[in-house]
Amino acid sequence: MSDTNEKTTQFPQLNKPAPYFDAKTTHGQRTLEDYKGKWLVLFSHPADFTPVCTTEFIAFAGVAKEFADMNTELLGLSIDSVHAHIAWVLNIKEKFNVDIPFPIIADLSMDIANSYGMVQSGASDTSAVRATFIIDPEGILRAMVYYPMSNGRSVDEFVRLVKAMQTSDANSVATPENWKEGEEVIVPPPHTVADANGRKEKGYNYVDWYFSKKSL
Repeated sequence: MSDTNEKTTQFPQLNKPAPYFDAKTTHGQRTLEDYKGKWLVLFSHPADFTPVCTTEFIAFAGVAKEFADMNTELLGLSIDSVHAHIAWVLNIKEKFNVDIPFPIIADLSMDIANSYGMVQSGASDTSAVRATFIIDPEGILRAMVYYPMSNGRSVDEFVRLVKAMQTSDANSVATPENWKEGEEVIVPPPHTVADANGRKEKGYNYVDWYFSKKSL
């Protein structure tokens, strides 16, 4: 039986409101409300001035314009001070000639990291793991992905995922494995026998009553 006094971490849940934050960043104060009406990719990294994190930040900077074109903002976070963040951003510019255009949250209190489940005892009690959260324009948490400390994320995958979710929302469809923009989407399966029997005549790319695709 677990100790009733043991502290438990409440992890965020998909399709529920994202945990609120009001934080100091490299671009000034930011709150979750500031991103109302936009998609937000919130991502944590273990520490500033570390090689894997540096490659990830360079990659996020490289697709920042693509995200902006999708009405999507980027927001980084680590358990470091804002001064450490600023120094790291300047170092990336000096050593790699890359500007980091998005804010980075300074979370020395670990309050935001804990509210998002970024701090996990199996990895570290003092650093945030590589976690990525996609929040929709209504402030609802739509996706979350955790990576180990030792391995960098595929930033292109988050570009793909935001495009896929926006396509699903706009067209009431699903997307297949590794779907890319312009490819066929999956038609939601029928909910009645009559709809299943008539599915073949709908003009879709029909495989079976539960599996059909179409072009948008």
